[in-house]
This record gives sequence, structure tokens and C-alpha cells, in this order.
Amino acid sequence: MQFTITRDRFVQDVQHVAKAVSSRTTIPILTGIKIVAAEDGITLTGSDSDVSIETFIPKEDADSEIVTVQQPGSIVLQARFFAEIVKKLPGEDIEISVTDQFATTIRSGSSVFNLNGLDPEEYPRLPQLEEDLLFKLPQDMLKNMIRQTVFAVSTQETRPVLTGVNLETEEGELICTATDSHRLAIRKAKIEKNDNSLTFENVVIPGKSLIELSKIIDDSNDLIDVVVTENQVLFKMENLLFFSRLLEGKYPVTKSMIPTQSKTSLHLKTKSFLHTLERALLLSREGKNNVINLKTLDGQVEITSISPEVGKVTEHIDAKIDGEEMRISFNGKNVIDALKVIDSEDIHVMFTGAMSPFVIKPIDHDHYLHLFSPVRTY
Repeated sequence: MQFTITRDRFVQDVQHVAKAVSSRTTIPILTGIKIVAAEDGITLTGSDSDVSIETFIPKEDADSEIVTVQQPGSIVLQARFFAEIVKKLPGEDIEISVTDQFATTIRSGSSVFNLNGLDPEEYPRLPQLEEDLLFKLPQDMLKNMIRQTVFAVSTQETRPVLTGVNLETEEGELICTATDSHRLAIRKAKIEKNDNSLTFENVVIPGKSLIELSKIIDDSNDLIDVVVTENQVLFKMENLLFFSRLLEGKYPVTKSMIPTQSKTSLHLKTKSFLHTLERALLLSREGKNNVINLKTLDGQVEITSISPEVGKVTEHIDAKIDGEEMRISFNGKNVIDALKVIDSEDIHVMFTGAMSPFVIKPIDHDHYLHLFSPVRTY
């Protein structure tokens, strides 16, 4: 195998596929990146058997030549070294050649690296998915949906299904849900489907996979194809495929948890509420419990946080208040996480009682909402 490629494009794609490679895998070949050179371009693959990423670099792009393949072939190179080497090479082009026994030479500028490759025949094949269940949505929307839900997935492996984000369709909408049983984030969006009868539920994608995916997708409104099968999901972009396995198990039914009416509702400025909670958390972090107390006054909300060893903080913020007087305690860190991903200037906070879950949602639309369990403080 032998080819020459422009360094910038190669570095970008190597970084993408390296995101799927784990050093902790039990399968030695998966610590490598597979490179296949063919007449029409170069294909790179990285995988840790949960997530697989494949990118294709065509020979030409926008009339400029990117790759020259002198001799087709394939090789697997250790991702840890290869990704770092490529990033730091001095020249504008990189030449990679493979001789007997998978001995690989990487040349760029005045630099020459000799690496021991692995047998590409041992590299597992990527799944071929039936594309019956397919829908499309803009990349920037998908990126937002991930950002506004993935922070709420559980980090505890005791209930593996909660470490993922659940996808389901309802009346032409895609609904993404994440919960760690103390908080819940729901985000909805309209999608384009290849078949109007397309419906699915209980498609749970690991949170870790989605975080890696969101690093790769653009902030553009180019469409991304999503293919769902029984145990895999595939995200297809122009020259990139991102596979992830799905989590097994039944995702809890969350619709019934969301209260429909409220005893007390607040209308607050998102930023000032966020900054007030961040200040209140400065003291309660010490007690490791992140408890913040909220009390409604006349036209104001009082936020307090007490840490017996450190001290107390009290702050008032203006709010429009409807309904009964309210006192409630909650995990401030959870609410802060949600406020950080809310893009609206104003929010609605709806309480159904001091011991019942409460809802935070933007005032100007109903694409998403966040639900939190209160904390018992007595």
C-alpha cells in the first residue's frame, strides 16, 4: 500500500475516528485505526465495539486533489501513536507506505516514522444495516437535542438503561428523554421520515456515544440520516458513518411523571436565576449535598443555602408569582445543569407542592422541559 494525502484533511479525519478507539478494549486489534486505500480514496475506521466511526476521504474535493493512491491496500496502526504523530508532522503532505510484515513508513517534510502495523484482515467488519427505519434532521438541531438532554443521563451503572438517552417518535416528532431518576430532560423536534408510518420507541443510545457524536457534527443545517435497527443506530453524514450499539432494557415511562397543573408558578429571567444559584452553591458544595432552599415572597423569590461549617447565603430575585406561597428545597447543581442548556431568556417554574417534582421550561416555546425531584431537608 502507498498513498500521499494533504495533511490538514487527514488530521481532521484521523481525529474523528480516534474518538471511537478505546485503550481499555480487550480486543487488541481495536486499539488501532484501520486505513484502506482504494482507487477512489481513503477509508479510515475506529471502533471500541460499542461505537464505530468510519470516514471516507475522496480523491478530489471541490476540484482540488486530496489523495494520490500509488498502490491500493490496507493496514491497522496503533491509534495512540498514529493520531499524535499525524497531528505533529511538519509537512503539508503525508506519505504512507506499507511493505512486508505490515511495516509502515510515514513521511512528511523532513520527518520519517517507521511503525509496526497490524493485520487488517483481523479487524472486525462494520455492521451492514437494513435502512427500513430512517429519518433525517439538521445537524445543528441534533447537536442541540444532545446538549439539552445528555447531561441528565445517569452515571450509575446499577441501571444501565438510564445511562442512555431514549428516542421515540410520536405524531411526526422525535422525542429525546434522559433521566437519572432525580431529574428528567425532554426535548422534541420535527423530523423528516422516509416513510410516514415510521414509528419506534425504546431506542436507548448510550450517553457517551452521543457526547462523541456531538463533537463531530457541525453547527450547520445540513441533514443527517439516522438509521435505527434492533440493536444499533447509525448516523450518516456526507463522508462519515457513526455507529453505536443500543442499550438493552426497557426505558421507564416518563410521560406520567410530568405534572399537568401547578399550585405555584414563577416567571424568572434564566440568567439571573442561574447566577443566583451558582452563588448559593458556593457554600452548599462543602456539605456535598448541593441543597438550595427557595421561598416565595411578595414579587420576589428568596434563595438560601446553609452550610453549618461554612455559613449561610441569602439572595432575592424579582419574579412574577402566581398561586400559593411556596417553600421547597432542591439539588442546586441539577437545576444549574438544566439552566445552562436553556436558550430562552425567560423561564417558567411550576410547583405542585413542597414534596412533589417541579418543572422548568422556556416561556417562548415548548420544545423542551426539565423535571426535578425536591430534596427533603427535615
